[in-house]
Amino acid sequence: MKVTLSLETTISDDVSIMVDALRASTTITLALNNFERIIPCLTPEEAISIKEKNGGVIAGERNGKKIEGFDVGNSPKSVEEYETSEKTLILTTTNGTRILENMDSKVLVGSLINAKAVGESSAKIAENHIDVVMAGVKGEFALEDFLASGEILYQICQNLEEYELSELAKAAIMASRDYNSLKSGFYNSRSGKHLAKIGYKNDVTCCCQKNISENVAVYTNQELKLIKD
Repeated sequence: MKVTLSLETTISDDVSIMVDALRASTTITLALNNFERIIPCLTPEEAISIKEKNGGVIAGERNGKKIEGFDVGNSPKSVEEYETSEKTLILTTTNGTRILENMDSKVLVGSLINAKAVGESSAKIAENHIDVVMAGVKGEFALEDFLASGEILYQICQNLEEYELSELAKAAIMASRDYNSLKSGFYNSRSGKHLAKIGYKNDVTCCCQKNISENVAVYTNQELKLIKD
């Protein structure tokens, strides 16, 4: 099995794992505790339009902050704990949701909180190539995505008998092995510092928990749902 790590664009037509560790991937993973489906959108206007036509809860952020007029922001715990009878979450974020649109493969959503589960799922369904794709920040490398991807890659390898790792994937695994250093990386990353500055330090704490969720989202027909065994 070929196992690689990429930025923004996948190089696999088999299985890809989108990683936006702070915070879209974590929000999606926890949201599936209460919502049956998540519809990712590129723009706030699109999200509002979908809600007006079909109902649902609209969640999203721009530059880390909750979008004015939205039901909730992109705070993982806020989304998970949002009280509603609606079963659809409509989500737009700065980085993660736009990455999903450009993947021509079977796409899963990975984060630190579900690294073990998404590693197992990807190893089960892949035929020849798993590519972990870092969402980054506006086209640039993001430390937290690299570190979370390292844990996911480690878990993928634990579930494969034979694999061929790219050099970048090896580096990510090595970087993620010390959990205290990993957490420090999350807090001291550009995104981590920005979130703390605008009042979302608790979100960073939530996102750097390791393997606390069994949820794995799969992107099919422009929707995210729990993957079925």
